[in-house]
Amino acid sequence: MKRLIQIFTNGIIQENPLLTLMIGLCSSLAVTTAVANGIGMGLSMTFVLLMSEMVISLFKKLIPESVRIPVFIIVIAAFTTVIDYVLKAYFPDLSKAMGVFIPLIVVNCIIMGRVESFASKQAVSDVIPDALGMGLGYTWVLTGISIIREILGSGTLLGFQVLPESFQPILFFVMPPGGFFVFAFFISLNFLIKSRLKPQETEKIKEEQA
Repeated sequence: MKRLIQIFTNGIIQENPLLTLMIGLCSSLAVTTAVANGIGMGLSMTFVLLMSEMVISLFKKLIPESVRIPVFIIVIAAFTTVIDYVLKAYFPDLSKAMGVFIPLIVVNCIIMGRVESFASKQAVSDVIPDALGMGLGYTWVLTGISIIREILGSGTLLGFQVLPESFQPILFFVMPPGGFFVFAFFISLNFLIKSRLKPQETEKIKEEQA
């Protein structure tokens, strides 16, 4: 159980796909101008990652080495298509707002990287916490960036006005440079958290060895 918890928590801070591994950045910064988009993208990615890792892990011994990458892409594309149609059917406004970035989940480096480096080598019991941890790590970063960008760039939160009408939106935050600026802030915050956690982990190891 302790090992599964460790796998799950790795994706949230220690191996956060955005703040530590720094992969899948293009779509992440593009959709984070609104909180709804950030949450929608994060949950969509988590679903595709979880289902893809589970399927690849279950059938890894049946997949020939020579065609493993095409098979991985087909599996990821299948679940991406599912979530794309679900959004179009039940959340058309959200689907329209995120546009091409939902179909582009197929080629997102986060999913392909985890499928290739982890799911294709580990048991299902390990890939489930891995996918959920990576998905949660991805989602909280997107949501956090979206909150700052939407409030400062539009004066709203989830479409509701939260700042006085006299507030002049800072358009910088809804433009690409604003996305990179806020992202840099989150990277700094992540390094700060990890630097605070490292001494605690070292002390814990010493206590276990004593």
